[in-house]
Amino acid sequence: MKRIYLQKAKNQIARPNTIRDINKQIVLNYVRERAPISRAEIARETELQRSTVSAIVDELQTTGLIEEIGIGDSTGGRKPTLLRLKTGNPVAIGVDLDPRKTTIAVADLAGKVLEKEDFPTSHNAEFMSNQILEKIGKIISKYKDSELEVGISVPGIADQVNGKTLYIPYFQWHDWDICQQINEKLGIYATIDNDANAIAVAELWFGRESIRKVSNFITVLVSQGIGTGIVFEGQVYRGEKGAAGEFGHMIVGVEAPVPCSCGGNFCWESNASESAIIGRYEKSFMNNGHPLGSSVVTLPMIISLAEQGEKQAIDALRESAKFLGIGIANLIVGLSPQAVIISGNITKAWHIIKDEILSVAERGIIRDLPHPSIMASTLGDQPTLIGALSLVLARKFASATMS
Repeated sequence: MKRIYLQKAKNQIARPNTIRDINKQIVLNYVRERAPISRAEIARETELQRSTVSAIVDELQTTGLIEEIGIGDSTGGRKPTLLRLKTGNPVAIGVDLDPRKTTIAVADLAGKVLEKEDFPTSHNAEFMSNQILEKIGKIISKYKDSELEVGISVPGIADQVNGKTLYIPYFQWHDWDICQQINEKLGIYATIDNDANAIAVAELWFGRESIRKVSNFITVLVSQGIGTGIVFEGQVYRGEKGAAGEFGHMIVGVEAPVPCSCGGNFCWESNASESAIIGRYEKSFMNNGHPLGSSVVTLPMIISLAEQGEKQAIDALRESAKFLGIGIANLIVGLSPQAVIISGNITKAWHIIKDEILSVAERGIIRDLPHPSIMASTLGDQPTLIGALSLVLARKFASATMS
């Protein structure tokens, strides 16, 4: 969904000969970003008539999107009634399908998670469909009076227009029609998107303020693979059938520590993903004649050891950060974004890898080209879950309706 930028809102205001819904979107987004805010403030900021704002506010209250929260200070006249988003009521169900675990969460209009459940992800598509349908069905039964919708984040190529996952490499799933099943069997709307695209939507709506004011940026999700979400003019660019942004397969080096999901050993994914970091760490012990044996190595473990000063852990992180920076430089040269945002567990090691990423990326950018900001995401430990929820919330803010 295209995000409304408040600094440009005056140029977007609908006049009497345009659509009333545009004004509803603008008023709702002013309440979202500027709360607590009064009707008079909204009218002053948007240059809409007070009567128009009041009518829209009444409608948004009736549909359960905003609420009055008390009286503000007077600026000379009558004390204003303040408005904010109506929170605490479930409006969105997010399904985050990860290769290791799947998370289902319920959130309110502000994106606050009200409840969530994790369970292991199976390679069996039919089994996972049944699990998801059963758990969503229980949520619907619990919140019978709520207008719920579902957003699903997947580590693969998703055709959002047709609500179908075309391909998930990790599981070798093709044409997974979970959205259609949710709609037909449970009677509620569901949308699906690639995990990196979902994160891009979340950054648009719930990221740091500096990013919410930017119209062109790229998100880089570092997980078992690498995914990218591209935002142009406040709109996620998905390409034909959702296949845009598969930069994890661009060539950045040779003899990577692990094979890519495509089978190669020269892809960005095989050189800079979580799997690459773990593979590089394990290889350092094998080269020294001290294999790790049956030890289970995870990225959090490597980050913890690096923070304690272990050389092999620090080297694995920084070597992988070098390749992460090479890929980011390629994105910057090709797409010239205003910012690049890195998300995933790797951001917990940001203080260790930041300088390496920035220095490599800087060297790869032609001197006279713009140098965008490169930063870690602020979406928290489960950005893909926030992304799944954002697919629903962005739709609600874009349409300014609960139905």
